Amino acid sequence: MRLATILRDGKARLAAYRGQDLIDLSEAGSGLPGSMLAFVEGGEAARAAIAAALDKAPSSALLDPERTTFLPVLSRPGKIICVGLNYADHSAESGFKQPDYPTLFGRFSTTLIGHRAPMIRPNLSDQLDYEGEIAAVIGRRAKHVPKARALDHVAGYAVFNEGSVREYQFKAPQWTVGKNFDGTGAFGPALVTADELPPGARGLKLETRLNGQTVQSASTDSMVFDVASLIAIISEAITLEPGDVIVTGTPAGVGVARKPPLFMKPGDVCEVEVEGIGLLVNPIAQEEAVRSAA
Repeated sequence: MRLATILRDGKARLAAYRGQDLIDLSEAGSGLPGSMLAFVEGGEAARAAIAAALDKAPSSALLDPERTTFLPVLSRPGKIICVGLNYADHSAESGFKQPDYPTLFGRFSTTLIGHRAPMIRPNLSDQLDYEGEIAAVIGRRAKHVPKARALDHVAGYAVFNEGSVREYQFKAPQWTVGKNFDGTGAFGPALVTADELPPGARGLKLETRLNGQTVQSASTDSMVFDVASLIAIISEAITLEPGDVIVTGTPAGVGVARKPPLFMKPGDVCEVEVEGIGLLVNPIAQEEAVRSAA
């Protein structure tokens, strides 16, 4: 099943795909989940209810995906846990020794934007970099979960572009500020439930394109710590709850490692595409211009 959070009539709504059609679930039937979090928390019962409603959805519920405003898959996750240096080629290009324990850091919900929303280059820096990744959304509470059962706790997967302001990422040993500028975390366009994909989203092609030029291309098989390992390791220390997000890391090809560096600038368009999950597209805009337009 493929679901999206959309904006319609000034309100966030949950939508689901029926083939190529996008259906506003608020008009597809009664008693359906009204948000992505409600869907995730609702488990199999919520999924079955949506599947039944999609077959009978009225024409008034049908949306044109090209004219729909997409919001982040989850606008306010309880936790967004990112994984750094999770592809060996990216660790090498960044000058880091490959760690033997996941490099974890937090990202905040104020950074999140949806599909086709502008990714914001801040006025403080011109070093806005792309990082194409997959995000795993937790569907069941996980604490001290063994790796063999870890994937049972995944509701689904989405595409993520973890925009990083490199100048600020490396101002201090902790990366927090450079990874948390407002409007730099693109998340969408849709959540694809785990049963639609290979276990752990393994073996999928991940590609990032800047202005149509491929700048990252890798298989998710190349992750040093796969999704099951990440859930098992993180849940040793941190309780994962429904709606939490794990952003699993980026492969080689980032702009800061290129000679000369390749940073995103206003007017650029960045695309991240993951096989079987979707295509996430975001134009780049300058913070000052966005403020003036508001």
